[in-house]
Order: sequence, then structure tokens, then C-alpha cells
Amino acid sequence: MHWSFVWIGYVLTWATIPHILTRNKPPASTLAWVWAVILFPYGGAIFYFVFGTDRLVRQKLRATREMDASGGRGERRVNADTETLLGDLPEAERAAIELLSDLNEYAVSCADQARLLVNGSEFFDALIQRIDEAEHHIHIEFYIWRKDARGNAVLERLIAAAQRGVEVRLLLDPIGCFGLRRRHFCRLIAAGGKFAWFRTAHPFRNQWTFTLRNHRKLQIVDGRQCFVGGMNMVREYAGEDPSVGPWRDCQVEIWGAVVRKFQMIFADDWFFATQEKLLAAHYYPLPACTQNLIVQSITDGPDDPDDPIETSLVWMLNSARRRVWLTAGYFGPNEPLLTAIKLAAARGVDVRMIVAGKSDHPMLVNIGRSYYEELLRYDVKIYEYESGINHAKVALLDDEWLMVGSANLDVRSMRLNFELNALIRDRATAASLERALSKDLAESRQIFEQEFSRRSRWQRWKESVVRPFGPLA
Repeated sequence: MHWSFVWIGYVLTWATIPHILTRNKPPASTLAWVWAVILFPYGGAIFYFVFGTDRLVRQKLRATREMDASGGRGERRVNADTETLLGDLPEAERAAIELLSDLNEYAVSCADQARLLVNGSEFFDALIQRIDEAEHHIHIEFYIWRKDARGNAVLERLIAAAQRGVEVRLLLDPIGCFGLRRRHFCRLIAAGGKFAWFRTAHPFRNQWTFTLRNHRKLQIVDGRQCFVGGMNMVREYAGEDPSVGPWRDCQVEIWGAVVRKFQMIFADDWFFATQEKLLAAHYYPLPACTQNLIVQSITDGPDDPDDPIETSLVWMLNSARRRVWLTAGYFGPNEPLLTAIKLAAARGVDVRMIVAGKSDHPMLVNIGRSYYEELLRYDVKIYEYESGINHAKVALLDDEWLMVGSANLDVRSMRLNFELNALIRDRATAASLERALSKDLAESRQIFEQEFSRRSRWQRWKESVVRPFGPLA
């Protein structure tokens, strides 16, 4: 009986290996899972089918294709206003943005206005104002929502909007909202609003994809304006949690034609979660005024093998004439992004990175530090933000382009999370971001190569030990 048990374990192991090989995961991931099932005949195979399969990815792809078949594909094309704006760009810049448009699931679009919101208080106040002004629908997507003063205040406004006849849809990630129950939103549902969990983890529906996250933050009001960025519905984002302290993050509010693209992104995610299709024309109103900004909505996730956010960042680094300033709460890049950062600095571009000196996930600080030495050798300027928690995910290219979104500069964001960024060409908004980042640089400690090389062996050991865990953090 004992030997039968052993043989069954090895049969299960060898039957799992072909499945792993045919998934075409990155080589390091493939080898890791193969060794796991060989060394742990029962546990390795079980863990693979729980954590390592792409079941959710395939389900998400099927949902997107069904939305396209139902008529949603029209929002993925370039409109006439955008074509006009692209025609006014220098040839090299136009070719680059057209290439990015081809690489992204949603084509480049345009807007008439954008406004940068550089802290939680600004964002929460603006969001509440838009909710109170809503006339037809409110679509909200967050990674984290908590039962605190900020979350409850916004929930009350959503309930009031639903009671006056506004369509309200709220989509949250169950892992990011761990501990929060659906019953917390029962008053919203009773008022006529709709609530759903993004399907990343639900043991009773055969959804055990605990490694994946819907990390997107998107809020749309009446199909005419939207918010995109890194903000969650938590009071510490407004600096109101004494145990956390000041919190630095960014969101951008956008008006215009591109909101139709962001609406389609929400519609894809909502359909995946609920099977409800949002294809009616009133969700996609035409803009009422002239469009003068180029905006690229960039989705990324394990269902997109082209890694468009990473590709867009590499383009920014390769295209820079004068500077690229980057900031991210979590830093642990893939090799292509790491190489692009080094090469940009090596050819004389002013590459500055603001990273977290302290974090809500302390292990991630040491993961980021494990990359400092090789970056400093290429004259990348590294600053650790120490005035609070730096959670912003933004990039500034020269004087025209900026990127704001949910994606960190780490492997998890580029490979495992469902992410959403906005790439914007607008001098005024870029100038606002430059002012915000200049203030952050002044409140940060610059890391110098000679000083950093003298850190203790204990610190070096901590960095080396945690670096391989970057994708899991």
C-alpha cells in the first residue's frame, strides 16, 4: 500500500510536467514549477494547479472576445480627431505613438483636458464632487476598499446617487479587499446599485488564482470624465492614518474622447465579473468640444503576452532627449526595463528614480535596493523618499509626455497583475508633474555609489535573499 501511494505520486508528477511545458511560461517560471513537482511529488503538482495555471487568463480572454463579438470592438479604433492630432506631431514621434497604439489593446485616442491630482485628499474631494454631479452612471473599479472614514463617505455618496436614479457599478478585487464582505455593500445594492468581485479568488467557483490581482484603479462618471492612477479607497492615502504617516500617490482626471476607451476597459472587466454587457450608446457619449491632447490607455495583465506597459516605458526611455523621471512604490524590474533605464542614462539622459525609503511592505525596499549598484554604475540618479510612504507610479518624459497609472516598476505588475496606465502628451499636465516630482526630490535622500558600496554585509545578505521573491511580493 505504501509503494502504491508513492507510485501514484510520481505518476501525478510526470503527468503534470507536460502541462507545465506546454503553457509557454517564462523559462525561469517553467523550470521552477518543473523542479517543484519533481521534488515534491504530491504537493508540487497540487500547488501548480492551484497557483500556477492560467485558467483565469483564458477565462478573461474569452470574455474580451465575446465583448468584441457583441460590438465593443469599435471603441478600439482611432477616431478622426486623434488622426488630426497625430498628423501634427514630428514624424519620429508620430511613428512611435502609432507603434504603441498597435501594440496596445486599445488604440491611441485624445482628450480635451487633463488634471493631475497629487495626493489623496485632492483625489477623494474630486471624486466625491463628480459622484454628486453624476446624471446617468458611475462606474468604479478599485484594488483596495476598506471600511474606514474615507470608504464609508464615498459609499454613502454612491448610495445617494443610486437612490436618485443614477446607475452605479462597483467592481473590487477580493484579495485586495481581504476581510471585506459583500454585505458591506447591501445598502448600495438595495438602493439599485450593482456590486461585483473581480474573479481572482473564489474557492466555491473553482477560482484559486491567488497569485493574480486586479490592481486597476478606474473611476468613470457619465462616460465623459474619468480618473486613472494609483489611488485606493483607504484613508491612509489621504495621510489620515497616524500609524502609517504621510502618503504620496497620484491620480489623473481626464475629460474627452479617450474616456470611451476607458469605459470599454471597465466594460470588459465588468463583463468578466458579471456577464453583463455594457454596450449601449449612452455609456459612450461623443465629446462636446475640441480635443487637443493625445492619450493612450494602456492595459496590461497575464492575459496580454506583449507586456504593453513595460513596452511603453521602454519606449519612453529610448525616446528621451533630455530626461526621464520615474517614481514607483515598488521597484524590482524585468531585464528589458532594467536595461532600458541603464542605456538611457549611459547616453546622457537625466534619469532620476524616486523609490520608497520606507514602505507598507518593508521587504520590497530591500528588493529595490538589490538593483541600486548596477544602476548607479550607469549614472542613474536614485532618491529614496523618506517623508512618508511613496506609492505613486508615474513617469515624466522631457517636457511633453507623462504616464500615470497603477503599475509599479516590478515583475508582479508587468507579469501577474491586471494593470491600467494612461500615457498623456500635454505640456501643462507634464509641468504639473514636474513640480510635484521636484518637491518629492527635495524631500528624498539621494543614494551615491561610493556611500552605498560601504553598506554592511548583513544589508547585502538581506537584499540577495529577498530579490528572488520580487514577483511574489
